Amino acid sequence: MTITIWHNPRCSKSRQTLELLHEKGVTPKIREYLKEPPTKAEVEKLIELVGGDPAALVRDGEAEFKALKKKKAELSKAEIVTAIAAHPVLLQRPIVVAGSRAAIGRPPEAVLPLLK
Repeated sequence: MTITIWHNPRCSKSRQTLELLHEKGVTPKIREYLKEPPTKAEVEKLIELVGGDPAALVRDGEAEFKALKKKKAELSKAEIVTAIAAHPVLLQRPIVVAGSRAAIGRPPEAVLPLLK
């Protein structure tokens, strides 16, 4: 099974999650999503894999989010998908994908069930 981490090397939680994976003997594929932004289809797939809640993938403290002038709960799935695809800094991080499941690494240990 391929394991992929949607990673931002400047984020401490992302670095900690990557380190945790390495400690568990996992060498994941690393997707630096700020350098290689997700497509809308990829964002939709991530939403599905983390349980279907689009708002869970949004970082609402970013300036790009504040520019939307809405709260997370007020945004439709389509609006969230479009916003993340246009501004990948809005993507919650890190996200670890393992097969047909994914988890947000906040805290990093939240990804451990994916390894079983």
